[in-house]
Amino acid sequence: MLPPEPSNLPKDPVTPVPLPTPHKVTMLSAGGLASLLAALSMLGPFSVDAYLPAFPRIQATLHATPIEVQQTLTAYMLAFAVMSLWHGALADAFGRRNVVLVGLIVFAVGTLGCAASHSVHYLWIFRILQGVSAGAGVVVGRAIIRDLYSDAPAARLLSMVTMIFSIAPAVAPVLGGWIVTLLDWRAIFLALLLFSCALWWVCWQHLPETMPVEKRQPFNPRFLAQSYWAIFSSFLFQMKSGIVALNFGGMFLFIAASPVLLPVHLHLGPSQFAWLFIPAVAGIFLGALAANRLAGKMHYARQIGIGYCFMLGAVTFSVAYHAFLPPALPWTVLPMFFYNFGSSVINPSATLLALDLFPHIRGTVASCQSFTTTLMGAIVAGMVVPALDHSVLAMALGQAAFALASLTLWSMSRRYSRLKALH
Repeated sequence: MLPPEPSNLPKDPVTPVPLPTPHKVTMLSAGGLASLLAALSMLGPFSVDAYLPAFPRIQATLHATPIEVQQTLTAYMLAFAVMSLWHGALADAFGRRNVVLVGLIVFAVGTLGCAASHSVHYLWIFRILQGVSAGAGVVVGRAIIRDLYSDAPAARLLSMVTMIFSIAPAVAPVLGGWIVTLLDWRAIFLALLLFSCALWWVCWQHLPETMPVEKRQPFNPRFLAQSYWAIFSSFLFQMKSGIVALNFGGMFLFIAASPVLLPVHLHLGPSQFAWLFIPAVAGIFLGALAANRLAGKMHYARQIGIGYCFMLGAVTFSVAYHAFLPPALPWTVLPMFFYNFGSSVINPSATLLALDLFPHIRGTVASCQSFTTTLMGAIVAGMVVPALDHSVLAMALGQAAFALASLTLWSMSRRYSRLKALH
């Protein structure tokens, strides 16, 4: 039996209940917690975006083909997607804090291995190790927010995390371009290693445990199988998580294609990746800011509708422009601002609606949602980008398809909920 539409969300406590931990934790304010969770979420975009400008150097140094270097991204995304199914279940069973701390240690080991790799095959292996651990922060972070806050406060904190987190995709390729120009591509991974070690220390000092022992769920195959079956067989979950995944797919299409889009179609160098990433990330930041301000002031359906207006306007302009004119700055990258703005207005509400379908296993739900989104990213990087990156018009049409598919899922979910309410 599918869970009901979460029209009346459960009222969780607004402030954390102090829980015993092996180390005395200094409690953070809401803004401090948002900053820490955003920093944990940054591991993902830093791992993806920072080394994109270094693709030609990696190819030359490791004597690899372009497709072999591209597959280092696919390997990371697939590992991220598969392991994201387990981060939440582990956090539900063993506590949020423990999973984050162990994940950071594994990520540091994988990052050191990437820096030391002397063949593309070793780089694949250590990128997989990065992928299985980088998602712990973003998955468990969502569960922590929902443990502590409900309704509008949860939406505000989630959008605040998105605002801070959005700095990473803008800064990562720019820093990566500078590092690879001044030093070497291996220095990019060494910088990531320092960042992950610093994060571990801050989490050890300040990250609270929000899952009491008495509320933890058993970590056994039967219970997990039942949980995953209940979640993935939920038509409402598939639609609500699909909205976020498809929105991400449309954005990631241009991000993953940037090693071809920028140098080949727009004739830009490694240090000029900011032309794409700054408008893209500005859209994410300002959209999250708008979502933060709108939370609790209007019905979530209206807020999501506003987001789709921006997304559809962006893809319409992009397709129309590239159908008649060659790629050029700023017109090729400008639609990314409006697409990402609309997506960031939509995603917090869609995320919370999915999490509240199964309030007793939110960590596992967050894992399943992250899996859906990251699997979409892996498909985009491994299949969609190689098929479309020969033409900016083809990429614009691909982004439009993602936006329309997302809108279709949103419309279907609302109609399905109405029908369930009548019966």
